[in-house]
Amino acid sequence: MTHRWILQLGSTFSMTGMVVGTLLFVASLTPSLIPRSPFTQGLVSGISLAAGYALGTAGLWLWSYLGIPVRQIRNKDRLRLITVVACMAMAGIVLRQASQWQNDILLLMKLDTQDSAQPFQVGLIALPVFFALLLLARLFRWTLNVIALRLKRFVPERVSYVVAFSTALIFFWLAANGILLRAGLRMADVSFQEFDALMEPGLAKPSDPLKTGSTASLISWKNLGRTGRNFVSSGPTREEIAAWLGAEAMEPIRVYVGLNSAKTPRERAKLAIEELKRVHAFDRSALVIVTPTGTGWIDPAAVDTLEYLQAGDTATVAVQYSYLSSWLSLLVEPSYGAETARALFMTIYDYWTQLPAGDRPKLYLHGLSLGALNSDRAADMFDIIADPFHGALWSGPPFNSETWRLVTKDRNPGSPAWLPRFRDSSIIRFTNQDNALAIPGAVWGPIRIVYLQYASDPITFFDPRILYRPPEWIADPRGPDVAGSFRWFPIVTMLQLAVDMVNATKTPVGFGHTYSPEHYIDAWVHVTDVKWSPGQIARLKSHCARSDRTSAVGSR
Repeated sequence: MTHRWILQLGSTFSMTGMVVGTLLFVASLTPSLIPRSPFTQGLVSGISLAAGYALGTAGLWLWSYLGIPVRQIRNKDRLRLITVVACMAMAGIVLRQASQWQNDILLLMKLDTQDSAQPFQVGLIALPVFFALLLLARLFRWTLNVIALRLKRFVPERVSYVVAFSTALIFFWLAANGILLRAGLRMADVSFQEFDALMEPGLAKPSDPLKTGSTASLISWKNLGRTGRNFVSSGPTREEIAAWLGAEAMEPIRVYVGLNSAKTPRERAKLAIEELKRVHAFDRSALVIVTPTGTGWIDPAAVDTLEYLQAGDTATVAVQYSYLSSWLSLLVEPSYGAETARALFMTIYDYWTQLPAGDRPKLYLHGLSLGALNSDRAADMFDIIADPFHGALWSGPPFNSETWRLVTKDRNPGSPAWLPRFRDSSIIRFTNQDNALAIPGAVWGPIRIVYLQYASDPITFFDPRILYRPPEWIADPRGPDVAGSFRWFPIVTMLQLAVDMVNATKTPVGFGHTYSPEHYIDAWVHVTDVKWSPGQIARLKSHCARSDRTSAVGSR
């Protein structure tokens, strides 16, 4: 009975497709950058199996289409039986090994290891994914054949198939983009908008007139949005900073303009600078223009640490440009974040340059993830070269960040792609979990730009070209948080990293896309030229680690 079932299975599916699909399925079980749950592993494995099956059947079709002779096999049933059994055995054996591969990443991230990769659960998820994609592919093929059959009456057969393939492809693309994608984005838009408007019951409107959102503020408490209200209400107070320093401190200034505060980016930027003037932000020692993530979220680990380092003598300003998650914002409105960031920067910069050089704050930029990308786009070097801002801290820059890509590509020979050194390191430096900013012989120039990035951050190190070639950052020596068992496979590694990007903020602090306060401290010390002793810096790191202000990471 089993023998007949296997033969029936073999006759239903392409043997070549099954072999290639199994190879990609097996490869998908190997580790990448982020630990995978059984669900995400099943998703990746199912898509990999389908991709391999498609590749194998397409290759066999092309072989036949080109008219290349195929050797006839006498006992096809026996070959099918051997092929099916071998594929199933290979998949089963490697599934048992998958837990050890995942443990390699878990150990690096100091997480509890797992006894089993739950192969049955992975298989139960992977198979429906595979069959769903196979059904979609067969629906596409049926559509193609129907169109080609009608065209054959008027054009040559091969021409009909070329036209039918193009027509079916356009039809399926328009259906997915025009119906499924638009419906999904509409639902996401409504849900994120409602979430952003939520008024947290435990968050009171500030009574201090110098706080944004207060009665005296130019921006209403309601129009700040959820992320804006959290931002202006959080962070260390003057009393907390003074108690920790054992010295006088100032109340940090935080200005935030919500998406609903004004209609256009320019109007919101104008509102921001008027609010900055109202609270005397230009009297502070440091002014930081922060570009938030897609939802408007600002990493508290970045802002809190700077406020301690500067004894509260800071002003931080941000303008919201979206309430969608970063990846959705990048998909739906890729230019809107940059437009808002540039409007805010130029509005503030134009006013700042009119102030006496000795009587104005030092000007800095900051952004995390999509915020880093848009912050980089905010300033045109030709506009500021005569009177430059003082520095920038960009953490977790997305892989399509223009300056980051250029500098990484043109890095000094011998420096790894995950921690480049660029020219004489006077303008741009990179760092990660191990403070790499104190470079022997390097002297900072007039602008100090620091990239904080982890080698295990897929949002930074994803690259579509991984589809067909290994990335440079996988070469030895590897980053301290990349498993030695990580191997590149065509197609599969790109699928793995795509899923890793979705899970990038679910890692422990200090790995993936979750940046640690202590690493922000190292970066800010160099960007803002803080003159603290190593003991003071270590004490602040310990204090910020205990404070654990990074719990909002999932809201980006």
